[in-house]
Amino acid sequence: MRTIMVIGIGAGDPDQVTVQAVKALRRADVFFVLDKGEVKGELVELREEILRRHRGDRAFRVLRGRDPERDRQAGAYAEAVHDWRRRRADVCAELIDQLGPDETGAFLVWGDPSLYDSTLPILEDVLARPGSSFTIEVIPGVSSVSALAARHRTVLNRVGRPFQVTTGRRLAEEWPDGVDDVVVMLDAHNTFTALDAPDAEIFWGAYLGMPDEILISGPLPEVADDIVSARAEARERKGWIMDTYLIRRHPDTP
Repeated sequence: MRTIMVIGIGAGDPDQVTVQAVKALRRADVFFVLDKGEVKGELVELREEILRRHRGDRAFRVLRGRDPERDRQAGAYAEAVHDWRRRRADVCAELIDQLGPDETGAFLVWGDPSLYDSTLPILEDVLARPGSSFTIEVIPGVSSVSALAARHRTVLNRVGRPFQVTTGRRLAEEWPDGVDDVVVMLDAHNTFTALDAPDAEIFWGAYLGMPDEILISGPLPEVADDIVSARAEARERKGWIMDTYLIRRHPDTP
């Protein structure tokens, strides 16, 4: 039986790879890479650095597939994501078909496979197809959310209070009910600049764990423009950005 491992490799720092993940890396015969093109070639290079540091001397193969583009201008967001995932599953199915009997393949996933990553649902799609047969193992990793809190030396929740992880798209619709601490991922439009939360604090980070890491924190009205400028400059310089933030308002705010 073929095995597919989904290995969380942390937010970008090769030192965030866990001992469990290192053991999994050393078991794999094949590593699958979805190439996002030259703009995000740095992400492939970071995966290669992780293999150099943690793989060991055992020989392995790398199989590459072209990651399909997602229509980010589509009005029907959910439908666009589902279409992109179906096309991505097609690419993954072609890669997995090249795995030999009893071989073990691995996808290296940024952060943790359970948090805002599509690899597991895509593999379930592939596994449900006629003639497809393999087992799936999941190795958790350090998420960007955990890395963000650590780098800012803060906690995600306060005593007796919940926190919520959401997207910029959902936060733009409304602040979650009953929650004052919100972690925001996938915010391409600087949603924090439009919030009516004058007493809020923000803890923002980009490229967490990478050499180009950027951290900004403080009262939202005072640092919002700094974040917008830093984000725009970094995206222009590198061609891509991965960032997240914790936004925290006073519990008495309506």
